[in-house]
Amino acid sequence: MSNSSSPTRPAGYDPDAALLALRPAIAGQPAAIPTPATVADFQHQVLRPVLKLQHAVLLATVADFAHDYHLPLATADPTEATRFLTELLARNTRLRATLVGLVVGLLTQPELAFYRLHRAELNRRLLDLAEQRVLTSLDGLPAHPPS
Repeated sequence: MSNSSSPTRPAGYDPDAALLALRPAIAGQPAAIPTPATVADFQHQVLRPVLKLQHAVLLATVADFAHDYHLPLATADPTEATRFLTELLARNTRLRATLVGLVVGLLTQPELAFYRLHRAELNRRLLDLAEQRVLTSLDGLPAHPPS
């Protein structure tokens, strides 16, 4: 893909720089390195900030899937809600693929190249992080709008 100007993209526009500028800082996180060299570095330097950026979208997506599968989260106690969501996140392939897409769509070109080399391990880590975020934010799951 070229970085040249087009009717919709001004000259000098750098999509990778724009994506990096969106990412929030994470307290206690070391300064980002241009291209993480290990899967662990990638998890901390890339996946965690992107998941933090996408937190509200992540919660809304999981809430929508829970609604589609008629999970009674509104009436469930926290232990039961945790069990419902853990099972949904573990077994629903469409949801898992959607969550991966929410993150991968915000990777820079070099990050995407690294991700493609380590896809299986990074997807596992990404989904583990996403599950942690959802389960620690049960109160933040948005109610599904009435149909």
